[in-house]
Amino acid sequence: MRDGPTIQTVKRIGTGLSLIAFPLMLLLGFLMHPNLLDFNRVTEVTEWSAEFRGNFMFHFGHLLVLLAVPLIIVAGLGCMRLTTGGGAWLGLVGGVLGIFGAFVLAVDKGALTLVLTAFDSLPDTEFEAISPALQSLLDKKGWLEFVYLLALLPVGFSIMTLGMLRAQAIGRAQAAFIIVGLLLLLNPDIEIISVAAASLMCLGYIPLGIKELRRKSSDVAV
Repeated sequence: MRDGPTIQTVKRIGTGLSLIAFPLMLLLGFLMHPNLLDFNRVTEVTEWSAEFRGNFMFHFGHLLVLLAVPLIIVAGLGCMRLTTGGGAWLGLVGGVLGIFGAFVLAVDKGALTLVLTAFDSLPDTEFEAISPALQSLLDKKGWLEFVYLLALLPVGFSIMTLGMLRAQAIGRAQAAFIIVGLLLLLNPDIEIISVAAASLMCLGYIPLGIKELRRKSSDVAV
């Protein structure tokens, strides 16, 4: 009787698939946003509601980003294991910050995306009456300021990428694609910049994911 896959094989396949899938999901999510070529940041509730009101693709795109969070965490844990030797501390610090940032991303999309679908179900007269509440959401009032910690996701994963580079797990060009892409995510919600960011992340992470899928389980573990 053949034995089932080992835990190392499961980790390797899970890490590889996550590294491939999560940047693609982010890219698709950003591409589904309306007004992609608009470089102006939305600050008024009338503009915001015009974007999401009755817009299935807007909500579905953000749902894709939310669903990418578990894959981001799996990919982060895999990258932490790649930061061996001199990159170990960078991997640990970057991994903790980045994975916490991924948790904040889930909070952000839960509060600012899933909640909007409930408001979107209201008839027009009732929807107009909640404009002050929507403006508070848009301005991240109260404890919603917590979502500003989302910046820890790209910062942490950038530190972890430096750890992988130092451990010689990835090349310089690949690390550059990842880091530049991650840092471009630190933009004021300008979607075309986020699309460019996710595209660069795909160039960096997808080859790493393919490498993991091809790697033999007997090799140095991720």
